[in-house]
Amino acid sequence: MPCTAFRLLLPALALLVPTACDTSRPPAASTSTAPTPAAETTGARRANPYEGSLTPVVWPGERHLANVRQLTFSGENAEAYWSADGRKLIFQATKPPHRCDQIFVVDVDSPGEPRLVSTGKGRTTCSYWFPDGERILYASTHLGGRECPPAPDMSHGYTWALYPDYDIFSARPDGSDVRRLTATPGYDAEATISTDGKRIVFTSVRDGDIDLYSMNADGGDVKRLTRTVGYDGGAFFSDDGEWIVYRASRPETPQAVEEFRSLLNRALVRPSRLEIRVMRADGSDDRQVTNLGAASFAPFFFRGSHERLLFVSNFADPKGRDFDVWAVNVDGTDLERITYNPTFDGFPMFSPDGRRLAFCSNRHNGKPGETNVFVADWVP
Repeated sequence: MPCTAFRLLLPALALLVPTACDTSRPPAASTSTAPTPAAETTGARRANPYEGSLTPVVWPGERHLANVRQLTFSGENAEAYWSADGRKLIFQATKPPHRCDQIFVVDVDSPGEPRLVSTGKGRTTCSYWFPDGERILYASTHLGGRECPPAPDMSHGYTWALYPDYDIFSARPDGSDVRRLTATPGYDAEATISTDGKRIVFTSVRDGDIDLYSMNADGGDVKRLTRTVGYDGGAFFSDDGEWIVYRASRPETPQAVEEFRSLLNRALVRPSRLEIRVMRADGSDDRQVTNLGAASFAPFFFRGSHERLLFVSNFADPKGRDFDVWAVNVDGTDLERITYNPTFDGFPMFSPDGRRLAFCSNRHNGKPGETNVFVADWVP
């Protein structure tokens, strides 16, 4: 499912996800109340073309973030991921003249206007860098047509569209030499690659469910990793390539399974609850990390570790509208809140050296609902 579904339809999602006020919430959640913002920002602002934005760059309580810088300043920008040299970010954004997401690259330390690197046709999602920096990875519907595919039919309630024209492609960092990596009927997307550049993990409906698969960097040797009924996606490798972290929505009753399959037949899925899971790179030793009963997604391992990870969740907000970045051990212990902006913070990713964090946020925006890309120094 398109990864930007969270940032585009947060209010609707909040109506569907159970509030996290049950006994499964860890004690650390007592830190979840967002502080009242200071009259002045608690961190340095970067020059912003917007006037009148009253949202701080840094909120009280964000002790792990320093020297926060804003890299984009308008529109919908999400899922910013580092190049292996730590100099660039690749992300998806809706920018005129395009009416739906395309892929862009921006320099981190001397940002200018982001550069379009996808085809400019159809809809794209979930971009990533190959570790040698010579190629990029993303999913796109452009082979199915130049126009944006239609939005999901909301008569079924809030759902995500599994556009059947999505396939996974690689290209040079300037957008040239586009190569198709998947060609099976139906949705193939949400791809990331291991740090050694050998394996890609991705989501597909090729076997009748929404499961995780891995394949070689050239699209060969496809292996199915998950087989439980439900949605599995948004996966990332640990630095050593031995583990995968992902988000999952698993129907737990016969009625829920029936509804899931009915929607899947229409190329739709309803994310009623998402939890974080980990497994070995071959699909074995699969285990659940969170049990928060909310929308938890965008997990990413700490650098050099497969024992602790970041993720995003709205479980601490009784209304389900405040999404923040959290850290947790893979055994579910030591839950810690990282961000306190009372709207949306998401898609965290550590720089290759672990010293900086890229994330996307509604903070410091010029218009309500805009999501921008930020980079901060990480304070252990």
